[in-house]
Amino acid sequence: MENGKISAQITKLADLLEFQGANSFKIRAYRRGARVVKDSTDSFATMVTSDPSQLLEVDGIGKGVAEKITQLVQDGEIAEINEILETVPSTVLDILRIPGLGPKKAAALYQQLGIQTLEQLQAACEAGEVRKLKGFAAKTETSILEGMAIAAAANERIYWADADELAHSLREHFQHCPGIEQLEFAGSYRRGRETVGDLDILVDSKNAEAVMEHFAGYPDLEQTIVRGETKMSIRVGNSFQVDLRVVKAEAFGAALQYFTGSKDHNVELRGRAKQLGMKINEYGIFQIDGDTETYLAGASEDEVYQTLKLPCFPPELREARTEFELAASNALPDLIQVEQIQGDLHMHTTATDGKSSIEEMADAAKQRGLKYIAITDHSQRVSVANGLDAQRVLEQWKEIDAINAARRDDFLILKGIECDILEDGPMDLPDNVLEQADWVIASVHFGQRQSREQITDRITGALENPHVNIIAHPTGRLINRREAYDVDMEAVFQATRENGKMLELNANPARLDLHDVHCAMARERGIPIVISSDAHKIPGLDVLKYGVKQARRGSLTAAHVANTLSWPELQKLFTGK
Repeated sequence: MENGKISAQITKLADLLEFQGANSFKIRAYRRGARVVKDSTDSFATMVTSDPSQLLEVDGIGKGVAEKITQLVQDGEIAEINEILETVPSTVLDILRIPGLGPKKAAALYQQLGIQTLEQLQAACEAGEVRKLKGFAAKTETSILEGMAIAAAANERIYWADADELAHSLREHFQHCPGIEQLEFAGSYRRGRETVGDLDILVDSKNAEAVMEHFAGYPDLEQTIVRGETKMSIRVGNSFQVDLRVVKAEAFGAALQYFTGSKDHNVELRGRAKQLGMKINEYGIFQIDGDTETYLAGASEDEVYQTLKLPCFPPELREARTEFELAASNALPDLIQVEQIQGDLHMHTTATDGKSSIEEMADAAKQRGLKYIAITDHSQRVSVANGLDAQRVLEQWKEIDAINAARRDDFLILKGIECDILEDGPMDLPDNVLEQADWVIASVHFGQRQSREQITDRITGALENPHVNIIAHPTGRLINRREAYDVDMEAVFQATRENGKMLELNANPARLDLHDVHCAMARERGIPIVISSDAHKIPGLDVLKYGVKQARRGSLTAAHVANTLSWPELQKLFTGK
């Protein structure tokens, strides 16, 4: 059982307990435990299998959480969740997600009106039944209805790539606003999380009113939620929220650090400030002397962290995972940059389901500063994409040889294939074909609902094939659309390392597969990562930056990413020559 599934179940238990009005300390303990499990690079299922007492040695995992994890891994479920759901339908959790509707009021709606779903809640509000309850009013009904309409769109997190596009649009809009000295985006967007719930903009200006008036003129503004003297929130496009804060110059760095987060990173900073006799918040760092507070720093993030005797952490690492330990040992990594990528080793052409020819993809990649690419069209199993059989792929490779011979530059096109791992285990093309390739990607496209053992055996079996170089999109997930298939990643990591192979970080923003924690796990195990575009048309080559952002969250440097090397250097990793 993967850490993500364990974390999700512990979180679900916390949600149900909160609805019941259980002890708040117990709920917080479960939520903290769920976060620790999700962020860990160690397998909690493996701990339980070998020695459950190891769980108590993990910081943030108490006795109660350890017992629930053990039960979940051993029995496949948490008995307490089932017990609660015998009296409380799971749909009531949706009610808790209405903005401003806390667990007490949600419980009252359920207990007194029998409301179990959002649809029932909407009908009750429209019929005027909610206002009759103690502690509710007509205004509450209106607020709930507005909250439901907003929640349907605003509660859905968008891809980081989409948030990035919006951020660029907003930055361009503010370029025409006079009086802005500094402007930065904060929050989960700045930390590079794969999905973003809202955008936070911080502005340094002496004329807050002019800034907000300019913000109100953003062409895609849908609704102004609130507007004050220095804060303003709007909804744009499909009800996505953007928050603006205008701060003083001396507090800009402190505000940027504070609103970038993460929450857990900031908790650690507050604790360190307290140990130094200081206080830190969005206004700056202050020396505490009795009842007297003296401003020390806050104009820049650098001076904020320096005052706390810490390095200025890259935003992608600010998750309270390992960054403080790395800083203490002077081992904070020099994270990978987009410019360090030399080649793209996963893309498709018109031979299968791509939109551009081999030469068009090569020319476009060269224009983007790359030194080499691999053409990796689908194999025959992917019939819907007109996958290549043995004869067609060999013909394509002859074409690539001819193109390379005719080119008058040092750009290299590699002969590759994305070869399916068939449902019963073998590769989709014979070994005597695969051995002629420069680069062989193995991937799972069919049979994704097979058992954990079957999926794992297929992938580890492919890694044992001497002609396979890498596993593409190793967990098969599509963010917000499809869960990862049930695969034992520990076994995949072990097989990858034992066979001298690599794993892909697919940079498509709908995939970002591997996710950041898996990237960190690969790094710790010495497994090379390849960041690939999986481009099906020329604009698709531009997604590499999203993969790099994900890699940075996994603490990867250029040394951990194989395609930062030249092709001859990369070859040595899997040929030893």
